[in-house]
Amino acid sequence: MGSPLRFDGRVVLVTGAGGGLGRSYALAFAERGASVVVNDLGGDIKGDGKSSSAADKVVEEIRAKGGKAVANYDSVEAGEKLVQTALDAFGRIDIVINNAGILRDRSFARISDADWDIIHRVHLRGSFLVTRAAWNHMKNQKFGRIIMTSSAAGIYGNFGQANYSAAKLGLVGLSNTLALEGVKYNILSNAIAPTAGSRLTQTVMPQDLLDALKPEYVTPLVLWLCHESCQENGSLFEVGAGWIGKLRWERTLGAIIRQQNHQMTPEAVRDEWEKICNFDNSTNPQTIGESTAKLYEVLSSVDTESGISMNPTSQLTSASGIDPSQAIGQKLPVSSYSYTHLQPILYALGVGMSTKDPDHLKFLYEGSDDFSCLPTFGVIMSQAALMSGGLASVPGLSIDFTRVLHGEQYLELYKPIPTSGDMRSEATVADILDKGSGALILLDAKTYSGNDLICYSQFSVFVVGAGGFGGKRSSPKAKPTADPPNRPPDAVASDVTTLDQAALYRLSGDWNPLHIDPSFAALGGFKRPILHGLCSFGFSARHVLKHFANNDVSKFKAIKVRFAKPVIPGQTLQTEMWKEGNRIYLQAKVKETGDIAIAGAYVDLTSAASTVESIDAQQGAGLQSDLVFHEISRRIKDVGGEMVKKVNAIFQWDITKDGKTAAQWTIDLKNGSGEVYPGKVRGRADTTFTLSDQDFMDLVLGKLNPQKAFFAGKLKVKGNIMLSQKLEVILKDYAKL
Repeated sequence: MGSPLRFDGRVVLVTGAGGGLGRSYALAFAERGASVVVNDLGGDIKGDGKSSSAADKVVEEIRAKGGKAVANYDSVEAGEKLVQTALDAFGRIDIVINNAGILRDRSFARISDADWDIIHRVHLRGSFLVTRAAWNHMKNQKFGRIIMTSSAAGIYGNFGQANYSAAKLGLVGLSNTLALEGVKYNILSNAIAPTAGSRLTQTVMPQDLLDALKPEYVTPLVLWLCHESCQENGSLFEVGAGWIGKLRWERTLGAIIRQQNHQMTPEAVRDEWEKICNFDNSTNPQTIGESTAKLYEVLSSVDTESGISMNPTSQLTSASGIDPSQAIGQKLPVSSYSYTHLQPILYALGVGMSTKDPDHLKFLYEGSDDFSCLPTFGVIMSQAALMSGGLASVPGLSIDFTRVLHGEQYLELYKPIPTSGDMRSEATVADILDKGSGALILLDAKTYSGNDLICYSQFSVFVVGAGGFGGKRSSPKAKPTADPPNRPPDAVASDVTTLDQAALYRLSGDWNPLHIDPSFAALGGFKRPILHGLCSFGFSARHVLKHFANNDVSKFKAIKVRFAKPVIPGQTLQTEMWKEGNRIYLQAKVKETGDIAIAGAYVDLTSAASTVESIDAQQGAGLQSDLVFHEISRRIKDVGGEMVKKVNAIFQWDITKDGKTAAQWTIDLKNGSGEVYPGKVRGRADTTFTLSDQDFMDLVLGKLNPQKAFFAGKLKVKGNIMLSQKLEVILKDYAKL
């Protein structure tokens, strides 16, 4: 079990906290270190009356237990006053729990204007006003957590609660929008639909059920959603009786009723009604972009020259436009790709390489002694087969190319890619799968330089809406994805993509306007142009190449990825990596949102030794220091996790003999459970030490004072010198022979 969730230093405002759920939230936050504003108007369940006693009692409970709390007695319609109470008492506002509510239950025919208005004023408008008052404070401090309290009545409706249901579902929409607008400021918003015993539920539940549904069974979810380590955003949860479930929208595939040059009639709707309402192979749109994208697909298919019939002359082709018996095994026209050193350099820049990093120069400067081509440049050479429109010439593939998505990618190298040359790619439709909501086309491409096979690629192309042709759902020809090990990653690397990343990457040959034209991106349902999936692919691959192969392209064998979610230029790509023998498992996240952009991915290296020089070779140098580093390695294995927490740094040692570097060792106490290995650091060291083999031994044995060695020039230090102080415990306790 991990460490307890604490809220020390956080300030929480809970509305309607005088009893029930609100009281439970307030007590729990205070118990875990938060300062709490306990708001309660003190009225009855209909919103009539006013009293300070409810809030005061909860404040007294918190203070009696040593917690910090103040009371507020204002209506939530005075949102500014509630937030000002937090600012006056504690100087900030971090978390807003919109919990206050009342009931005016009436059957629909009997609801008065007053009954309707007061419910919306308290539930919906009140939550809006309180949250708006806190919003700019949260933006300025780059942190905020918001909870909107919806209801099962809002989700499903409930007899006699039309006013209440409408307001409660409105809170879900409000929360979803705040989630979109707040995420870049680290303000996250979620909605809950709790079922618990309270003043409000006593009107609709029997007493024995009320007694069993304790507010304390809801509170843990609220605390988790509000913790700084939780990245859940824009979600809706039902919760009660110790159970928690997440809800999402579900949509049928539907049916296109309109046809070009044909009147759309209610009779046509009637005739397609079963298909319209059939939830087999349903989808789950999560954004308005994903929702409206379907409409653009329809417009594209209906308003083409041939109407919605993809291939009206073929009796074998299904309505999806897919006939596997014709398409599988078909070869695409051979494509050619000629390039000079310019294209590999442009590609390296496109996937985030920079002269700011000296390790990148070999990929950016044609005059470098070891000028190399990034292994993932292989997809640029082979994608010409796909980009040239060859897929459109394949019999049995009458598809709408506006509905084509790049789902997965596999690349295998047989030799390092030349830095210039003339390549040809031969592509074949390897298989076609019926995924219900779409068709998955496996396209195999082999790229040659003369007669030499340089690389093999498999493009997994998903055609939205082209499923349902009765094909198989899986294929042994598909290169499988693989989930990472169930443990913390061994290495993590981050890079901020630039606002112009997509504009730069597209110069390598992917000219899809989705990645640069805002109006075209809007047609696809995106607020702004998105980054190419293969650009994110390149970022992650080079992270692995650097951390586990020291940028040695000859060590790179293969890579497989699944594109999970789009990345927006300007966001930070964070690659998490796990080493298991020759295979490096990886996943790439958008750091700002926590969304996984690349999943099920791995890189296979040609040698398990990776960049690490063999221990035997190191020992062959006859260095005394080798014995010390082996002993440090052995002892740190037992307490590595503890040392990582204590030190949190990577140290590289350059050991010299006769004035020349004779060995290099890395002490990594930053990643995973720690590691000591011979060779250069996989990535970047926080501090690098250079000294002779004999001086190192004298340092370990206490014969040489580190400060005196530094000032005498015997010990050279680069990087964060202050971190060298943390080495004392390592050399003192773990280096004794």
